[in-house]
Amino acid sequence: MLKENQKPTHRDVVPSVINFLSDELFEGDYKEQPIYLQEIFELLMHTEFGDDINLRQKILSCLRTSRNLAETLSPFSEKQIQKACVSNR
Repeated sequence: MLKENQKPTHRDVVPSVINFLSDELFEGDYKEQPIYLQEIFELLMHTEFGDDINLRQKILSCLRTSRNLAETLSPFSEKQIQKACVSNR
């Protein structure tokens, strides 16, 4: 109960990111996510829903974030990333 009532600190950020990356590695190929998002966005553009400027901005933001993550992790092998995540948990 005490832990639940405590506010997160800046020291909690890195372990949370590591946990996120660890979970993502088991969900599929994160390096392909920008391509998947782009395909979805292109298909969506041809629908009535794709005409919503707010939705387009959100999708572009997600695509940019996904590309940045894939780009940041691209120099490393999946094995290196997994090893770093496991050793820093």
